Amino acid sequence: MSVDKDIVKHVAHLARIKVSDAEAEALRGELNTILGWVEQLNEVDVDGVEPMTSVIPVAMKKRADDVTDGGKAADIVSNAPATEDHYFLVPKVVE
Repeated sequence: MSVDKDIVKHVAHLARIKVSDAEAEALRGELNTILGWVEQLNEVDVDGVEPMTSVIPVAMKKRADDVTDGGKAADIVSNAPATEDHYFLVPKVVE
């Protein structure tokens, strides 16, 4: 894939970056180089290679998935102007 100046300007517009014509020409070359490197990655044979999260095998640290109320309901609603049974009370807005 080759990037031209119009595509560079369009990408810059999407990213909300102001790019002059001279900068667009320089960026065009850089983007084409980056896309060339990405195309080289397509040449690598990855059949049978499992996805990994680290270069060394590491077990993920996991916490217990226990359901709790947090024990902080009173603290959470303590600054609310009106509460009832640990719920926020708000004025009725729909009749």
